[in-house]
Amino acid sequence: MNLLELLPWKDWLALVVLFGLWAGYALFARRGARHGQTLLATTNRYRLRWMQQTSSRDPRMLDGLITQSLSHTPSFFCSTTILIIGGLLAVLGTTEKAAGLVEDMPFAQTTTVQVLELKLVVMVGIFVYAFFRFSWSMRLYTFVALVIGAMPSPEAFDADPAQRQPYIERAATLVANAAETFNDGLRAYYFSFAALAWFFSPIAMMVATVLVVEVLYTREFHSRELAILKG
Repeated sequence: MNLLELLPWKDWLALVVLFGLWAGYALFARRGARHGQTLLATTNRYRLRWMQQTSSRDPRMLDGLITQSLSHTPSFFCSTTILIIGGLLAVLGTTEKAAGLVEDMPFAQTTTVQVLELKLVVMVGIFVYAFFRFSWSMRLYTFVALVIGAMPSPEAFDADPAQRQPYIERAATLVANAAETFNDGLRAYYFSFAALAWFFSPIAMMVATVLVVEVLYTREFHSRELAILKG
């Protein structure tokens, strides 16, 4: 069967809405971060202050512990994502039984086994993307640990002050990149809930996608925590 003929036009529209709004919001959020409007941009200022404090601190055991603590969260999500992917692949092996379960769900749209498999493949793709972002965030935190470990002593910075600010900015940028990459993975989790609504109907997925964007926008641009961090 031709792939374009496999799904009705409403389902294709729902897919375009999901990935279009996901990509569009990601670009919008990054642009807002460059202008200092988002939660990530605001916390990046604290990351810069952290590295400023690190450059004046000796020994730097506290900074190593902070970096290790920060890396635990993407590590946890990596492990969780692998389990989710494994579960979805297991369901792919029993799609006929899964199709029967979906049909028994209230308000769920009747679907063929092939369409159900396509929906599961889309879900797997979302979580594979999330896994790559979380695993890259973990690796970036190891780079942060290396940079902190290689950071010259406060006395060396005092002897050559020109080194201090460039080193601080490089270290802070690495931490910010690790946080942004983790944020990308977490955003994939949010949109996976919108994709989950596709098992009910394409209209449900489109509505869920809009709601997810609204939640993300509110939290990243207008949350109470953002106001507290801005002071």
